Amino acid sequence: MNSIELIRSSFFSFLANQYNLDALQLSRCNFDLNTDPEKSTFGDLNSNAAMVLAKELSMNPRKVAQTVLDSYTHPLISKIEIAGPGFLNFFLTDASIISLAQKIFDEKSNFFKPSNFKPKKINVEFVSANPTGPLHFGHGRNGILGDTLANILEFLGHNVTREFYINDAGAQIIKLGKSLKVRYLQALGKEVAIDEDAYHGQYLIDFGVILAAEHGATLENNEEEYFQDIAKTKMLAQQKETLKAYGINFDIWFSEKELKNSVSIKDYIQKLTDKDYTYELDGALWFATTKFGDDKDRVLKKSDGQYTYLAGDLPYLVNKLERGFDQLIMILGHDHHSFVVRLHSLMQAIGYDSDRLTVILYQLVHITRNGESARMSKRAGTIVDLHDIINTVGKDVARFFYLNRRADAELDFDLELALTTTSENPVFYVQYAYVRTNSILEKARDINPELLNISIDDCKKLNLQEKNLIKKIVSLQSLLATIDKSYQTHLVAYYTYELSNLFHTYYNSSKALVDNVDQTKNNLFMIKIINETLHLCFNLMGISSPKKM
Repeated sequence: MNSIELIRSSFFSFLANQYNLDALQLSRCNFDLNTDPEKSTFGDLNSNAAMVLAKELSMNPRKVAQTVLDSYTHPLISKIEIAGPGFLNFFLTDASIISLAQKIFDEKSNFFKPSNFKPKKINVEFVSANPTGPLHFGHGRNGILGDTLANILEFLGHNVTREFYINDAGAQIIKLGKSLKVRYLQALGKEVAIDEDAYHGQYLIDFGVILAAEHGATLENNEEEYFQDIAKTKMLAQQKETLKAYGINFDIWFSEKELKNSVSIKDYIQKLTDKDYTYELDGALWFATTKFGDDKDRVLKKSDGQYTYLAGDLPYLVNKLERGFDQLIMILGHDHHSFVVRLHSLMQAIGYDSDRLTVILYQLVHITRNGESARMSKRAGTIVDLHDIINTVGKDVARFFYLNRRADAELDFDLELALTTTSENPVFYVQYAYVRTNSILEKARDINPELLNISIDDCKKLNLQEKNLIKKIVSLQSLLATIDKSYQTHLVAYYTYELSNLFHTYYNSSKALVDNVDQTKNNLFMIKIINETLHLCFNLMGISSPKKM
């Protein structure tokens, strides 16, 4: 454990012994590292323990706080103060902060991994777009959220599987095949009208021209299923190429069509029927999801004999659960909010713990150009292609912009800002911080290569700015632990920006390379830690760590 963890453990043990408290009662108390430089006068560690426990102990909060002040000591704490109605502020000794810095330097990225960790086998399913056209800019948010989350979970030690569910069965694929055949016939010069509800995008017109040029009229009498297959194959290949350009790779591409050909949906529904969770009404078969908290029951099989999406999801859900995953994570658009209740209902109905499934819902993305919103319609052919975004602004900018907002908040992707190469662009800002650390290290190497022969013994003293930087770096450990539970990936983008801001301020107010060798190595010790922490954050977000800009 590091010094913060040791103090926390010691403090909570003191409270438990002093007031005969159990783990649940203590879990309600905060014990937080203060990383805000503007609030450094409030100590390095803050706790609301006296405020929280006073209610349970029927005591005055300040009296509880005074007991801590009078009776609790720790060699790594220089003093304790009471603020307001009973908040506790702890001040760390200089030695304890230096010890933290040395531990970070020695353990590198391992410092940020949890101790006493129990790894899980986790399936993260994301993007899972219909292979009926190019990926649009909304899919970018889904992809970056899923990929970054998988990166973080893997870093922490989980066994993560990235999965893409190919929706290659059903009405949309049939419509895709019909649309392509019409475009092919039109390319041959045939006067064939395309249905109003068909796919009207330019991508199918272009593909029709290619087919006509390569095959002439030899495909004219082919069944529509042929056109379904080749259109799906081409669109899926294009989607894979786009995702790869974003640095997104999947372990499994799971075909809905192959699953449906290998199992009987009827048999899975029978399992629900055997448990009295289905009933017939108006010629349709219903699933009694209200028994599991849904606002209304849902149809599994329509009166015309067609299965609904919910029925089709049942065998896929069971398939994933039977593959032995401890946790299933799905990333879906906000319009699937009612779908979450249905999936949890299915799991409970077939005997699985619904807590094993977490669904992350993300809000809409708005692409703006010159102050105006770009409109998108796959059928009308006015798509803002996801590949266009990366071709315009690059992978790093695209990934950071998609990530730099809570998933449940709408995202405005400002192309003008994304193309800016000043500190106004958050990607430029954070990468420039990393470039500056490299520049300092390179200059030190040019002056004397021995200056970079740094060890933990070179950290002898830290000024206030450096102490704040160390605390900020340490806080990444708890932040990643929070993401492990909440899956809120935007936190790592926020953190990286805040750390970069602290570093830029430090860089502009101090000189790393000075005449005194010991002081220079002390400074380079700090630069090295910041450099490695930024590099780790970039890796987690899937953006590059440029040496120069």
